[in-house]
Amino acid sequence: MLRIVSLNLNGIRSAARKGFYPWLAASQADVVCLQELKAQDTDITEEMRRPAGYEGHFFPAQKKGYSGVGAYVKRACEAVVCGFDKEEFDAEGRILRIDWPGLTVVSAYLPSGSSGDERQQAKYRFLDRFAPWLAGMMDEHRATGREFVVCGDWNIAHKEIDLKNWKGNRKNSGFLPEERAWLSKVFDEIGWVDVYRRLHPETTEEAYTWWSNRGQAWAKNVGWRIDYQIATPGIAATAHGAAVYKEERFSDHAPLTVDYDWKLA
Repeated sequence: MLRIVSLNLNGIRSAARKGFYPWLAASQADVVCLQELKAQDTDITEEMRRPAGYEGHFFPAQKKGYSGVGAYVKRACEAVVCGFDKEEFDAEGRILRIDWPGLTVVSAYLPSGSSGDERQQAKYRFLDRFAPWLAGMMDEHRATGREFVVCGDWNIAHKEIDLKNWKGNRKNSGFLPEERAWLSKVFDEIGWVDVYRRLHPETTEEAYTWWSNRGQAWAKNVGWRIDYQIATPGIAATAHGAAVYKEERFSDHAPLTVDYDWKLA
């Protein structure tokens, strides 16, 4: 079995103070993809870099206290690649690719457009570059048989089932028609599989992975499903369990765990 977790930490140091590392030690995860580190390399302590049983790989943003992605792995990998050849967003630390024989896992943190039109336009520029990059990995999968799992905070709820207040958010970033259509293209045209939705086609409230800090969103479970694991069809078909962990809160997101019938070489 291969267990992969994805979690937006909303700050690795903040998550550490909230008990993330004891949970990690008990999680039995093989790969843990992290988003929104909000830390520079010098801020990452030895305990954060190599928690018991794991090796950490990190791609911080150049801007302090902002963005950044990483991953913890149990089994040594062949290669780690930071970025996806888009200078504007590589400076923000948004993509980390990790390779093993026959398998690649990516930690991705897509931009949010909620702070205004300037960031929404940046989000669209990211999507314009990210779709061909995803298509390229799908081409690699078809040509070589390599399987891919892309984990992360996508900052897009795909369908009405994926957020509580969908009627009130139709004109808000994260649920705009253009964003949702882009995600449909990723699944329906490029060929990626939304693993959680494949296993739980009708789940609503249990699927949410993010809650606003405003009002009583967490208490009332007014959430969004914006954290995904998407995969190439081969490994996606082996997924047999997916769950969102809500017993503890490490950030405004919750860990998404998927178990695959797969063994790292």
